[in-house]
Amino acid sequence: MITSSDNPRMKHIKKLNKKARTRRQEGLFVAEGERILSETPRELLRELYISESYEKSAAVNRAHARMQEKLDELFSWAEEREILQVVSDPVFAEISDTDHPQGVLGVIGQPSYELPDLLGHEPLIMVLEDLQDPGNLGTVFRTAEGAGVSGVIMSKGTVDLFSPKVVRSTMGSIYRMPFVVSEDLKSTLERIKAEGVKLYAAHLEGKRYHDGYNYSGPCGFMIGNEGNGLSSEITAMADELLRIPMGGELESLNAAMAAGILMYEANRQRRKG
Repeated sequence: MITSSDNPRMKHIKKLNKKARTRRQEGLFVAEGERILSETPRELLRELYISESYEKSAAVNRAHARMQEKLDELFSWAEEREILQVVSDPVFAEISDTDHPQGVLGVIGQPSYELPDLLGHEPLIMVLEDLQDPGNLGTVFRTAEGAGVSGVIMSKGTVDLFSPKVVRSTMGSIYRMPFVVSEDLKSTLERIKAEGVKLYAAHLEGKRYHDGYNYSGPCGFMIGNEGNGLSSEITAMADELLRIPMGGELESLNAAMAAGILMYEANRQRRKG
């Protein structure tokens, strides 16, 4: 059992939780909680830790039988490879990024993709420029998976996908939704447009409502920063500017909400054929 917060592995976990640069350099991140650990692909799991109290009450508080079965398989797999360790409760509280730790935490290898991975048959792409709220980014990933999106393209100024808060808010979609972090978003958009992807920008200057377009072909939606919207450079890459109808005195919607409306309109149209 690990009983000291000075243990090198514990120090490493705290560093991964706090520093995006470390996560990028090492290609690792920390995932915490029963749900997301139960969905972690085996090939990405590097280390697995459970708290002392969790070990003693292992199967008591799990949400449902399917999750319990998946976690039992994960623990057995990790034990066989000698990557499962028990941590004292006080030390686990130190390495946890949550106020009320569930008692299970993993060090995970970051999944990675190339742009062609996002451009399959009739792709539907989400493009995010400089989103800063972790909850928004996580919600976009979850919604994108549900709506059948092909992949997410993020500017390098977008909040780190592998920060603890974003990871939790994806609810496991981080493992299943292909993504690319673009160093030069304009150039990346030029590449996908060359592949026949038509780009629609959610913008206050949009002339038509979002449900007035046909999204059955290869297309992508562009969502900008929560406070500033899309930059003029990225807006200029759009084939069409659209807007979402709003009543009252509202000028804009939450970024994740707007993204969800657009993704599910495309989903609705594609299901109708």
